[in-house]
Amino acid sequence: MSARSAQKLEDFCASSPNLHAFPLDVRDTENSAAVAKDIIATLGVPDLVILNAGIGRFKKATRFDAGVFRTAFETNVIGMGNALGPIIPEMVKRGSGHIALMGSLAGYRGFPRAAHYAPTKAAVRSLAECLYLDLEDKGIEVCVINPGYVETELTDGLEVPMPGLMPLKPAVDRIIKGLEKGKYEIAFPFLMAMLVKLGVRVSNYSYFFATRWTMGFATEHAHPDSEKIDK
Repeated sequence: MSARSAQKLEDFCASSPNLHAFPLDVRDTENSAAVAKDIIATLGVPDLVILNAGIGRFKKATRFDAGVFRTAFETNVIGMGNALGPIIPEMVKRGSGHIALMGSLAGYRGFPRAAHYAPTKAAVRSLAECLYLDLEDKGIEVCVINPGYVETELTDGLEVPMPGLMPLKPAVDRIIKGLEKGKYEIAFPFLMAMLVKLGVRVSNYSYFFATRWTMGFATEHAHPDSEKIDK
């Protein structure tokens, strides 16, 4: 297990002999490569890698912040690349592996107050498709996890519309079940996923109209700023 909070990570891993702590910051390319090398030397090439580190900040685009935008991409997208760089060649060499990328239903289309977040998840969605096509004949499974709103630190106290907000445990159960079945995409909750995917198929005019109608009022009256961390 890896995370930036070294002490929290050590405390959690102390709860089981099956857990091993490898602190890192995914935004640091050299650090990520060094830790990946350490993991492989200590435990071997991983059978399954879940890339879940992410940050999200939700604010109106009228207050767009280039620094926040950069940090989001460095964490949510570049961070994945920093982990994939040293891991993929080892999986290819072995001829097997399973890679799961944490995306979001927000990656399908844009929505209000998400200019600092949704584009990163759209990039993850595209990355997963590219990896799948390139690695399927190498014995490596690729999965993209696209949840809607889940009760985590990211959504705790977030004052924006959160339709279909889902408790953490059933969300985790869905992810585990999907990984065990070897699914390419794990998307939930069902109704929210269906509506979001429908949004990709309708015209831009229809999508923008429906989004304004369903989210406009609540978004306009939301708290002006909310920042939370996934993990």
